[in-house]
Parts: sequence; C-alpha cells; structure tokens
Amino acid sequence: MKSSQSNWAAGALALVVSTTLALAAEPTLKVGDKAPKIQNGKWIQGGPVTDFKAGKAYIVEFWATWCGPCKASIPHLNEIYNKYKDQGLVVIGQDCWERDDGLVAPFVKDRGEKMTYCVALDDKTGGQKGKMAETWMAAAGRNGIPSAFVVDTKGLIAWIGHPLELKDKLIEEVLAGKIDIKRAAEEYTRKLELDAKMRILWAALGKAVQTKEWDAATAKIAEAEKLLPEDQRGGLDRARMEIALGQKDYPAFYRLVTKISDAEKDNALQQNELAWRILTDKNIEQRDLKLAETIATRANDAAKGKEPGILDTLARALFMQGKKEQAVELQSKAVSLADADQKESLEKTLDSYRKGEVSKAD
Repeated sequence: MKSSQSNWAAGALALVVSTTLALAAEPTLKVGDKAPKIQNGKWIQGGPVTDFKAGKAYIVEFWATWCGPCKASIPHLNEIYNKYKDQGLVVIGQDCWERDDGLVAPFVKDRGEKMTYCVALDDKTGGQKGKMAETWMAAAGRNGIPSAFVVDTKGLIAWIGHPLELKDKLIEEVLAGKIDIKRAAEEYTRKLELDAKMRILWAALGKAVQTKEWDAATAKIAEAEKLLPEDQRGGLDRARMEIALGQKDYPAFYRLVTKISDAEKDNALQQNELAWRILTDKNIEQRDLKLAETIATRANDAAKGKEPGILDTLARALFMQGKKEQAVELQSKAVSLADADQKESLEKTLDSYRKGEVSKAD
C-alpha cells in the first residue's frame, strides 16, 4: 500500500496506528480471556479449524480484500506461518467486513505461495456483520483491520494487536508454553488505559496542526513524551516531522525523515512509505530526491528485491533524477512480480517511463 500522505489527517492516522490501539468501545474481550469459539463460514483455503486444540498455538487475523494495510501485512504473516507451522502454529486469515465475499477466493488464489495459511469467510447467517467480527473484533473493541489475536496452547488469548507487530519471541514463548498470561493481561490493561489518554492527546495535536498553532502542537508532543514509555517515543518523530513540514522547515523535516529511516533500516514498509512521501507529497516544495533514493534502496534491500510496490518507488526515485534506463529496468521487474490487482497500474507507469514521462502517483 502506498499513500501520498498529502495532508495531516493521513499522517496522523499512520501515527495513531503505530502508537495506539484503535478501540470502538470498552472491550469485553481482553488478553488473558478464553478465546471465543470459531464461528466462520466457508473455508477458502486450508482448514477447517473447528476449535482450539491443546498444545497448538493460533493466530486469528482479521482482514479484507479491500484493505490496503491488510495486503501489506500478508507477507509478514505468511513468513511467520511458514517458519513455525511445523512447531504447532496454525494461522487463520479470517476475512471480515467484506464487501463482496466472491472476491476472496480469487484474491487468495492469485497470491499463491505468498499466502499459504488457512483462510475463511465470516459466517453472516442472521446478519451482515458476521459472527467472528461480532464475537472477536467488536468484543475486543477493535474497529480497524488488520487485527490479530494470538491464542496460546491452553486456548487463552495471549496477545491482541496489529499483525505487523507480531514478533518471533512472542510466537516462540507461546509455542513453548512459557508465556506469562497474567503478566500479558496486566500489560494489555495498562496499554488500554494509556491508549485512552493518547487518543485525547492525538485529537488535540491534530487540531493544533490543522489550525497551524505550532507552539500548541509542540506542547502536545511534550505531553505525549511524558506519557509514553521510552521505547515508544520514537513514534513522536512522525508528529514532529508533520510540524516541520507544515512550517516548511525543510532542513528540520529531512533531519527527522533521516532519523526515522535510520532507526528502522530493516522495516521495508516504513522505508517505502517515507521514500514515496518525499517523491509524491504535493505539500513538499523541496524534494530531496537523493535521500528518497537512499531510503527506497533500504526498503528494496529489506524486501530482498521481491516487492513490486517497493521496486516501483525506487524506480520513480531514479527516474526523477534522470536515470531513465535504471528506472525502466526496475519498473519492468516490478511488473513481472506484480499480482493481478497491481499489474495494470505498474504497466502504465512503465509505459510512461519509456516515453520519458513521470506517471501520476496513485
């Protein structure tokens, strides 16, 4: 998924997703609780999984074909599944909030080896919301996808969050039966309390940026820094980056971009987002194309040259610097690796490069 991030709302959304948990209401399903029963509909791939068996661990991940961030999470989830499936990990890609259930099977088939875990539709008998969406997502107060639930070897929920935040250490502890559920539940409760405070703060911060009250915005960041644990404060640089761009302080903006990029050199999606932003955001009047190329190269290295969307970003960075032949070569590779829903757009970009033109950013 790519975004030009041409306004504060988009940037703020990315910031909130990375630092807080999107909650719709006071949750009744939390970490430490017994996992609700499985009530899905047709199995598109793998399965059926009818219950949670003792000794096995499960990831139940909620997604939809129309959801860009869900598509971006699939490679990570598939990697985890392939790494731990022989150790007793079962991954269920639970489709939910789908606009057209008929799109799911072709979507999964098109991804082939890139999406090999179990996939199921939701059971919508008696209502369009779906039974899994009701008993899992709504019960946990989750109002955004992708969302993942880790169920331990005893059938208890050990973790709830964004699938890109799933770490090997957690999966290994769960599989080994060494997860401290009581401690995990306490940490999750504290996180919910912090999230409630942070949502109020983010709203005030967003308003200050929209009205260009820079001193007020900076003050809100200072408040957030006091609330957040030290290991989560790096996300505040995103907000500082927005303020610098709003003030058109490009030296500060690019210092922050570089800092964010340097902090997570192996995070392909984050690197790609930063590079794409530099290349396409209409609010940026001074583009550092060389920096964009450096960051896009990091993204491509982290993705091992196998992600068409990242190759597309790097090709654009090269083309905008006059490196047409290199751009065409990389864009051609992106087209060859693309899924059906990406190929047409990437081919149009390739054609524009061959004509010596910069394509319109999606």
